[in-house]
Amino acid sequence: MHVASIGSGPVILFLHGFPELWYSWRHQLLSLSSLGYRCVAPDLRGYGDTDAPPSAASYTVFHIVGDLVGLLDAMGVDQVYLVGHDWGAVIAWSFCQLRPDRIKALVNMSVAYQPRNPKVKPVDGFRALYGDDYYICRFQEPGEIEEDLAQVDPAKLIKRWLTSRNPKPPCIPKEIGLRGIPDPPPLPSWISEDDLNYFASTFKKTGFTGGLNYYRAWDLSWELMAPWTGEKIQVAVKFIVGDLDTAYHIHGIKEYIHNGGFKRDVPSLQEVVVMEGVAHFLNQEKPEEISMHIYDFIKKF
Repeated sequence: MHVASIGSGPVILFLHGFPELWYSWRHQLLSLSSLGYRCVAPDLRGYGDTDAPPSAASYTVFHIVGDLVGLLDAMGVDQVYLVGHDWGAVIAWSFCQLRPDRIKALVNMSVAYQPRNPKVKPVDGFRALYGDDYYICRFQEPGEIEEDLAQVDPAKLIKRWLTSRNPKPPCIPKEIGLRGIPDPPPLPSWISEDDLNYFASTFKKTGFTGGLNYYRAWDLSWELMAPWTGEKIQVAVKFIVGDLDTAYHIHGIKEYIHNGGFKRDVPSLQEVVVMEGVAHFLNQEKPEEISMHIYDFIKKF
């Protein structure tokens, strides 16, 4: 496992999403280490310089949480503040269910907790809502989407994903594929050419299969988590989302977050922050604000 670590003091463990790397937390690592914390950001399994088993069955939440518990044990750290975004947020919710004893408090971003529905597998649920072209459904077929990805410059893909401000459900029509994505807009001020090149060169080297395997293992994770059906998240939580985030606009999510469902399932939910005019990659788009949101919350514990 490749791990970026800086600072000394209580440990904050940062979990990135797709298609990201430890590097997504570069601003928070510097900011929060300067405030007296040891900041640790791994490349998760399948990403960057961390091992990438070929089989999608090796990417369940059990595997990823197991990696992280192993990392804490190797570091000799009993408890951490946990910070997650995108897939990192999904993993963080599972971490809280499986090993709440290892977490002091959680700051999670973009993806709200979604309680396990024992009747519907996650991918079937998304397919019913948005059809076969929905990106999560399109990611399921091993080989097919990789072939599509291989025909597009990684820099163009990463730029397109990072700069998207369209909150509508991301769909990839089969007849167009990723090859047909329009040229991305100029880089916003919060991403430099060097930043883009770091992501692009890394994914050019590794490919995207490791990250795609999280989506392919989603239904298997759902099966394995059956014993935790109805289990609430008991860790203290702050949740942050941008109002242009696609994850905030998934059918029923806003109502769930704001009308009591979220608080019911996460009883120690203490704060919900909706950032205006901010899209999915909020930790990079608004780095100072996100660092302060994290600090203001975890310093209480």
